[in-house]
Amino acid sequence: MRNKSVPLGRSRRKPAPRHSLSMLLAVPLTLLLFVAACGSDAGAGDTPASGSPSIGADPLGPLDQATGEPVKIGVVSDGKSAAVDNSVQFAVAEATARYFNEHKGGIGGRPIEIVSCETQSDPARGADCGNQMIEKDVVAVAVGESSVTESVWKPLSDAGIPTMIFGAGNPAILADDTSYILGDPSFTTLQLPISLAKDKGVDKVASIVIDVPNALEVAQRVAPGRYKDNGLEYQLVTVPPGTADMTPQMKTVLDGGAGLVFVVGNDAFCISAFDGLKAVGYDGTISAISQCLSDATREAVSAEVLDGMVIGASVPVGGDEPSTTLYNTVLDTYGDDIDQAAPAGRGMFVVLGGLVASLDNITGDITPATVNATIKAMPEIDLPGAAGLKFRCNGKAYPKSPAVCVRGGLTATLDNKGNPTAFDVTGSSPIPD
Repeated sequence: MRNKSVPLGRSRRKPAPRHSLSMLLAVPLTLLLFVAACGSDAGAGDTPASGSPSIGADPLGPLDQATGEPVKIGVVSDGKSAAVDNSVQFAVAEATARYFNEHKGGIGGRPIEIVSCETQSDPARGADCGNQMIEKDVVAVAVGESSVTESVWKPLSDAGIPTMIFGAGNPAILADDTSYILGDPSFTTLQLPISLAKDKGVDKVASIVIDVPNALEVAQRVAPGRYKDNGLEYQLVTVPPGTADMTPQMKTVLDGGAGLVFVVGNDAFCISAFDGLKAVGYDGTISAISQCLSDATREAVSAEVLDGMVIGASVPVGGDEPSTTLYNTVLDTYGDDIDQAAPAGRGMFVVLGGLVASLDNITGDITPATVNATIKAMPEIDLPGAAGLKFRCNGKAYPKSPAVCVRGGLTATLDNKGNPTAFDVTGSSPIPD
């Protein structure tokens, strides 16, 4: 198990950033696997993304060096296990902390010190990581992509340690007074396919969902009712992770007559699903979560399948979009050859950046209690790295799930090479006082 404390300060500036045009961010799977729905849509209006920085401006902004005694912030990720390799999240967390220490005054003017722990997708290790955060006196924890979020969260919640999580589907977490979720729980996996089905004029949606508990809880319990309420038929097809040939499962979709297929899984899972749909001759609309997109997807999946595919996302990667430019610059400046196209990296930047940004107004002693109070009192602000998405953690984004801090999300349409042509903020509306 990885477990280390690393004080983070000034780092040597590296060469100018490389801008990746090759991928749409794959956000943490725990967010995108049918996390619990929160009722009706927050709003249907589109919000334009934030503007570009002026020509020649440094994306990092002016120097504002943190000084004094470090503030310990926990970072938990699955890291590397038999099923996934998200170890890039630890490198991204360290680079992100260095950026905030040098350009944003850290937290309350004090430098951030990262205390990291790797769960390896093991519930027992997840619980141990939560307990280690308590033992090491962290004031808050940022949880990246994890299939054992509940195990990590439980000891932290019991101890009153504020925990910012990119995505979680457990109703207890969504209702927790010290947890903060940086994604609209219904946008990507429910609002998006339902809206797309209506736009396309189809009356049946088939969801191809990876067979893991986080995916199935709401896919089976909540989604059928939501589709029915919107006048749509719903077919759920679950497939175990690691299934290389999904032709038999895709044949059931073809035979079922769904006009839209929505795929939920990681890139390897989605490649098999896309290939299976092509093999059986499916000619309806295909959509997916952004976790499906990677360089491997673009290499393996034909242009005719990718062209025009609509992807739901929480954060963008690609082109000159300002938050992507910032992310790439942070990694180039404060990291050590970090892969900017790694699917899980951007999610860690957003969750740790969101945690730090929510504490911009903290003063006096920095403790779990003052951190929690400061997060709840924050105004609505831009979510770092999220292309104009805003967040506010006062419990009013979705009152039935007060841990949720975001309304709406991003959509992107792919070209025939699998690259996003544009990002739009959709389903967003101001979170009230």
